[in-house]
Amino acid sequence: MKKKVNKEAVKAAEIVEAIGLVNKDKNISMDLVLETLKDALTTAAKKYLGTPVNVEAKVDRDKGTIEVYTRQMVVEVVEDPEHQISLEDAREIEEDIAVGEELEQSLDIAMFGRMAVQTAKQVIVQRVREAERDRIFSDYSERIGEIVTGKVQQVERGNILVDIGRTEAILPLREQIRKERYSQGANIRACITDVKNNTKGPQVTISRTCPAFLERLFESEVPEISDKTVKIVKVVRDPGHRSKIAVTTSDSRVDPVGACVGMRGNRVQNIVRELSNERIDIINWTDELSLLVRRVFAPAEVKRVIPVGEHKIVVVIAEDGLALAIGREGQNIRLASKMLGREIDVFGDEEFAGLSDEQRAAALSEQPDTVDTDAPHSDGPDTDGADAHSEDGDAEAALDSGVTVTLEAIREESKGEVEDSGDASVHGEIINDAVGSLSETDDDSETAINKSEV
Repeated sequence: MKKKVNKEAVKAAEIVEAIGLVNKDKNISMDLVLETLKDALTTAAKKYLGTPVNVEAKVDRDKGTIEVYTRQMVVEVVEDPEHQISLEDAREIEEDIAVGEELEQSLDIAMFGRMAVQTAKQVIVQRVREAERDRIFSDYSERIGEIVTGKVQQVERGNILVDIGRTEAILPLREQIRKERYSQGANIRACITDVKNNTKGPQVTISRTCPAFLERLFESEVPEISDKTVKIVKVVRDPGHRSKIAVTTSDSRVDPVGACVGMRGNRVQNIVRELSNERIDIINWTDELSLLVRRVFAPAEVKRVIPVGEHKIVVVIAEDGLALAIGREGQNIRLASKMLGREIDVFGDEEFAGLSDEQRAAALSEQPDTVDTDAPHSDGPDTDGADAHSEDGDAEAALDSGVTVTLEAIREESKGEVEDSGDASVHGEIINDAVGSLSETDDDSETAINKSEV
């Protein structure tokens, strides 16, 4: 095989230096940039030559040299003009070359001309841009569920473009808290919910209304959550208005609700302010259904909890707390249904007692009935109270910040410190519910009674 003819390595210290800057600035692999450079040079050389010839390029990173050359096989009869050259034409370049050998001819990069060099530059820029897009897509795809902070760039048709650093994110109208107003240049925090790769580059979608945003806020404000001492079990939201978050812990020395509220409510107040004064009900999670229902509806007094199959619950509320349990336009009962994962029918105790046998049978049937959980049985003003179980000194501060606080009896009961005075009515309701609800099993009844007899 013949050696290359008239091979002159082109010193390219400036080009190699420029490649190094691109690699450092864009955080792109050096190997990728060098491969791109070789592809660009071969494309430019083919355009310069104007004939289909096999062109190859070599870049020596250590010596800082670049070589561009043609490589063709010498044959008697040419069948592939791009990769083959006739013996006659080859001997015009190298007299002693023979059939079966390869002829390599070095090309002078300076001869490619301005247009050829510009083409090489465009190929490099395009390839680097594509690589950067792929890197951004990969990085942000791994960050779904995280909170990002950015600046509002533009508001268009209700959608907001946010500069989050390496790219722009979109905050769609449906993912915004409706009563908030955003101006250009304002700082904004949101949760990454989706990343798509399209022709214009990565499209990052963020949200301020998803439950994950509330979870991340609590993780950032409550050290016990970030270190896994307290665990968030479930979050449901009516963005900008009200939300419920259920927490638990495996450490008996820690009050999970009190940890979330913080001293004088300072932890949860920061979250409430971030969410435009969204009311937050913090619930101590339990696997015992009857007790969990009471905590979800607190401070409304729950008289009875009647499970109907696996997907429905009938809840009987004290008449004076019915409007509180339902909430404005059924808001509280909708959130409670999401939290419990079941359809909920709510009745006042007097209303339930006055039902005929047929009406009661229909209410306790798994089949859909006329009871609509979104349409309250009783109209009245929204008297939403509070249900964050915290220390006495925290209750007032938490209430001022929009966090609801439960009845003292429920708080004490959730901490396992029930006293005889003031809690007898709660004990009685738990026991009466366990014994009186025919739809509950004996095991459920025994569990509820044991929990009440602290």
